[in-house]
Amino acid sequence: MLDIKWIRENAEAFDAALARRGLPAESSRLLKLDQARREALTASQEIQARRNALSKEIGQRKGQGGETVNLLAEVARCKNEQATLESYAASADSELLKELAQIPNLPADSVPDGCDATANVEIRRWGEPRSFDFQPREHFQIGEAAGLMDFDRAAKLSGARFVVLRGPLARLERGLANFMLDVHTGAFGYIETNPPALVNSKTLFGTGQLPKFSEDLFETTDGRWLIPTAEVPLTNLVSGEILDEHSLPLRYTAMTWCFRAEAGAAGKDTRGMIRQHQFTKVELVSITAPEQSNDEHERMTACAEEVLRKLGLPYRVVVLCTGDMGFSARKTYDIEVWLPGQGRYREISSCSNCGDFQARRMNARCRKKGDKNTRFVHTLNGSGLAVGRTLIAVLENYQQADGSVVVPEVLRPYMGGLEVIGSHGASTA
Repeated sequence: MLDIKWIRENAEAFDAALARRGLPAESSRLLKLDQARREALTASQEIQARRNALSKEIGQRKGQGGETVNLLAEVARCKNEQATLESYAASADSELLKELAQIPNLPADSVPDGCDATANVEIRRWGEPRSFDFQPREHFQIGEAAGLMDFDRAAKLSGARFVVLRGPLARLERGLANFMLDVHTGAFGYIETNPPALVNSKTLFGTGQLPKFSEDLFETTDGRWLIPTAEVPLTNLVSGEILDEHSLPLRYTAMTWCFRAEAGAAGKDTRGMIRQHQFTKVELVSITAPEQSNDEHERMTACAEEVLRKLGLPYRVVVLCTGDMGFSARKTYDIEVWLPGQGRYREISSCSNCGDFQARRMNARCRKKGDKNTRFVHTLNGSGLAVGRTLIAVLENYQQADGSVVVPEVLRPYMGGLEVIGSHGASTA
């Protein structure tokens, strides 16, 4: 959430930043609500001062044996008027917060301008895409031919955009998640965490999914929500808290199932595992002091990249333009892995610096030891990586002409020494 005081003092800059996101100016409307709220509060405070003065005068008159009827009547009038003003101020404050909750984060100066993904800017590549002496297949062709990836039976159980993995592919997904967690906890110092997959509305508000994006979430009958990403519970671990700045940055990682309704995705990636209602992801979250977040953003992105490097999967990194960034982000790097079956790079991780945007919604602050003043922390999140999409990348990049798939060497300890997943579900060591 944005700071109304900053908007008040920087109205033109605020509207210019919204324009970079392709949004209309909002300062005039927001500042009218803010002014109405502040005027009502000021009037209420003036009436309170008048009530205090009247109370003092009533006490003096009583001490002198004087008449207080008129003074008491004025106190009653003031009390009613103050209650009306306080109610109006509370209503205006609620409306202002409601409107602020709908406005996305403002892009950093270094974010390129643009309307959509075509304006994203590639900043680096790693690895050379493999040359095949046969036509490379897509992951679902490989998995279905091997009898290890079943979309039809998943549809029977749950409908479209689900999959059943069997045997070595089920183990490969589990192995990939364990491998990622071992890298992030062992090499990079993230704290492995196992958070709830069901959260309340306040938690989703804190990270920016509610109220604006409820259509992309699954809600339970008791008012809780299935998480769309572990970013939600991991970031909210510090909600409502004042952290010691010396303890920052805090770094968390978790492997969870994630659930998304994929609203608006009709007709997109209808075949295969690219866009599922339920998927597995290893998430990275950092909580930092304000001056740490830019460096932490680069570090987090490098951590996610290292997983792909260890797996030998070619990728590129792009910085998202203003029109393609997520709601809560001020700057985002997407990591896109090469998929030879599709002949293009596809997103496998997004790493975002949200600045203090989520922290304001969560009221998460930090303070230096011995200092009375607090500051809002900065929050960052990134995929480290999307496990299902990494499985897709392994299948497509390590496929062989006979339909079998070579298991990357770093994954073999997680696969019981398995070196090849056979073309018909058989496995060889």
